[in-house]
Amino acid sequence: MSIHTFDTRRYGQQPKSAWEKLRARDSLARRLDWPLLLASLALCAIGSLLVWSATRNRTELTGGDPNSFLFKHMLNAAIGVALAAGVLWMGHRRLRSLMPVLYGLSIILVALVYTPLGATINGERAWLNLGAGFYLQPSEFVKITVILTMAVVLAAKVDAGDRVHPDHRTVLQALGLAALPIAVVADLGQVMVLAVIVLGVLLASGASNRWVIGLITAAVAGAVTVWMLDLLDEYQLNRFAAFANPALDPAGVGYNTNQARIAIGSGGISGKGLFEGTQTTGQFVPEQQTDFIFTVAGEELGFLGGGLIILLLGVVLWRACRIAMEATDLYSTIVAAGITAWFAFQSFENIGMALGIMPVAGLPLPFVSYGGTSMFAVWIAVGLLQSIRIQRPLSA
Repeated sequence: MSIHTFDTRRYGQQPKSAWEKLRARDSLARRLDWPLLLASLALCAIGSLLVWSATRNRTELTGGDPNSFLFKHMLNAAIGVALAAGVLWMGHRRLRSLMPVLYGLSIILVALVYTPLGATINGERAWLNLGAGFYLQPSEFVKITVILTMAVVLAAKVDAGDRVHPDHRTVLQALGLAALPIAVVADLGQVMVLAVIVLGVLLASGASNRWVIGLITAAVAGAVTVWMLDLLDEYQLNRFAAFANPALDPAGVGYNTNQARIAIGSGGISGKGLFEGTQTTGQFVPEQQTDFIFTVAGEELGFLGGGLIILLLGVVLWRACRIAMEATDLYSTIVAAGITAWFAFQSFENIGMALGIMPVAGLPLPFVSYGGTSMFAVWIAVGLLQSIRIQRPLSA
């Protein structure tokens, strides 16, 4: 359902006078979830400063322009906001009818990673080389596809009034559709996020708890089997080894985790000051503008700066949970809950690996880390949340 359809149903005919149009726009503005929007924008603003600090001395990355990544990050955020506005204008319910097309497109994009267009970065063959220095990570969009596809299937009979909860056959269909794109994704970190999304969607749908317990059991058994059969790549094994014992090889597999801890620990309460971090300036932490962006906050902004980022992420999760609880139909509830599970786990994993309490999985921090595809995906998710929100009465 688009914004225009919503206005027609609630206010009658489309407004004709300038005053009526102004009132309609005002009603839409009041229905937006402003804490969610402002917290997301604040995270992008903080991320711009952290990315700038992490890259301004990296001449091999910037090509001699210290502001290069700052402008790129801000441009990515601006495009992301535009995508969110586009989703809000279209409406999350209209996307329901487009799911077959979006689902097929996601499968094609992920499959292209295994063609000559695919590129391997940091050991993960998960990117498409678009040329001119631009790369696309299709697995970021798969998260949205999985959420929407499962929501469509699980909510179809419930929203139609035929059932109170999805039956076993419906759950199996939803899992089958989600399994295909997940199986094609080669990025272990993204697969972890997708697995959490599937569990969050099932919990929100009201499906039998036996499915959740069964999936968790199967995931544990699968992980043990993969480990026992030595099916993981060497770099993946090294990441888990470094997590289990950072002192195992401090100059090798444990280097990232150790340097991240040093950077965060050296920041103290208030930090060393923006652009003043010795670990950041000395380029001791690898991938600091992406996977380890939180180490820049910890070193230069200290506990207070890192705490502010966590607080803002908490606001985003709080509002997403609130939107899920206030949704008027199961489809909307599942979409909002899936996004909440996605943001929550990915934020915890990213910050956790910087602190050494989670294995390194190569996941960006939502809204903060540098990366166009991840920025576009999270803002599309914000657009979906806002679309669900504006269908609630003003009193909500």
